[in-house]
Amino acid sequence: MSSQMKKFLQTCTLVVLSGVFLSENIAQTDSAPKTYVSYQSPTKPIIDGKLDDAVWELAPWSDAFVDIQGDEMPKPTHLTRMKMLWDKDFFYIGVKLDEPHLWATYTERESVIFHENDIEVFLDPDGDTHNYYEWEINALGTLWDLLLTKPYKDGGKPINGWNINDFEFTVHLEGTLNDPSDTDVYWSVEMAIPWSSLTQRSSPPSDGHQWRINFSRVQWQLEVKDNMYTKVINPETGKHFPEDNWVWSPIGVINMHIPDRWGYVQFSEVEVGTGTVPFVKHADEQIKTNLRDLYYAQKAFFKEHSRYAETVQELNSVEGTVPTGIEVEFEVSRTRFKLSIPSIDDSSKNWFITEDGRIWKQ
Repeated sequence: MSSQMKKFLQTCTLVVLSGVFLSENIAQTDSAPKTYVSYQSPTKPIIDGKLDDAVWELAPWSDAFVDIQGDEMPKPTHLTRMKMLWDKDFFYIGVKLDEPHLWATYTERESVIFHENDIEVFLDPDGDTHNYYEWEINALGTLWDLLLTKPYKDGGKPINGWNINDFEFTVHLEGTLNDPSDTDVYWSVEMAIPWSSLTQRSSPPSDGHQWRINFSRVQWQLEVKDNMYTKVINPETGKHFPEDNWVWSPIGVINMHIPDRWGYVQFSEVEVGTGTVPFVKHADEQIKTNLRDLYYAQKAFFKEHSRYAETVQELNSVEGTVPTGIEVEFEVSRTRFKLSIPSIDDSSKNWFITEDGRIWKQ
């Protein structure tokens, strides 16, 4: 290590608070991320989109989706819920979307499907916020699957050329697609995601493992012209109204690409319908939250001073609450930083975060 880096390397002791740092660009939600326990399925459901297999009947529904900005926003006008199951080969996801006006026109894979109504799944198995997955599906069954190197705010790029091999999914419609003359009921999507096709891991999770996951329903305001659905135009702007974003676990801002705000799925080896287990948040999740608070504080500090802070005392000079009471080690250069806090679960290891938002333990 250079003498300059040694000068920047510091250890600071802080008092633990549950407070959350508020950056001017990323507002934290008031509520904790949603959680869901996914039970094992003894049989593979028929992937027909209907969600009427016996194993699906036994799986619990999630909470109803809410506005992406949180409960302070108006409730969605249509109900959306999901279920999850798993076995040694697949991760199963089922989503049901109440919908009086079934509408979809994109038929080509890798289309920008969220320009119309869709359902989206976001998955980060190792929770480091990098190299996570996104699937978008519309009522026609058109798929856009992509891999994100990291969040856009951290300079991430979408890899559209990535395809999930052997991914099975089917859409079921209760109604008539693109027909404004009647009132529809709902559409549902059933997915079977092979563990072997996830590049981050090729084997099923162990009992108690927790992954970060979220769901987003994109919904546009529609009207009928010439017997066709079209987006409603705002007369004040001459442009269509912005879409609604209804999600399982609210983010706090209109941006799904903040993986540390997603919900958690906990995998249980208990067979679905034979018992229940509680969701138990891992102790180190608090350490990870503390590091993210420091990350946001560093970003705000850099914007004001054109450099990163070298001590907690400096970070406390910016508006917000920085977690205190833990050993935090700073490694800082002019344009980069690495912060670490000891693990609670394993005292021999530390958790780290860098200026690009990646978080990991070693």
